[in-house]
Amino acid sequence: MSEHQLEPVTLPMRRAGMFARAVRPVQWLAQPWLVQLLLRLAIAVPFLKSGLLKWQGFLQLNETAVYLFTDEFRLYLPGGPYPFPAPASIAFLAACGEVLLPALLILGLGTRLAALGIVLMTIVIQLTVPEGWPVHLTWVAIALAIAAWGPGRVAIDYWLGDRNPRSR
Repeated sequence: MSEHQLEPVTLPMRRAGMFARAVRPVQWLAQPWLVQLLLRLAIAVPFLKSGLLKWQGFLQLNETAVYLFTDEFRLYLPGGPYPFPAPASIAFLAACGEVLLPALLILGLGTRLAALGIVLMTIVIQLTVPEGWPVHLTWVAIALAIAAWGPGRVAIDYWLGDRNPRSR
């Protein structure tokens, strides 16, 4: 073949080109900053909604929240289930976490630590509601993605200097 002749385009090369053209709009839509923002909102909303339902007034839990931690939620550990120790105190801390951590995630402030807090809360939730594992697994995956890749550009942490996602 002379140097001016081109090699024939093979079918695999055509498919690769078609695939690349088909993927471009998806890559344009799935901008990292947008995905990171949506992940933060996706995990914040269910926790925030749950947390807000537990309050009756400023720093005052409603009766339902205390009842849940006193009579319903049990830790499913070997030899259990056990009721929570000091249920009213645990209910208060859980309700605070369910409001504070999502607020931090929404703002993108202390994002990686807030995501870790969500992971820890989800582990406790899994120990009390073991049949909820499909949802809990999703929550942990989202929170770990946030912890690994950071808050994204639309976050206070980004403006404060948290701009390095973990790449490995």
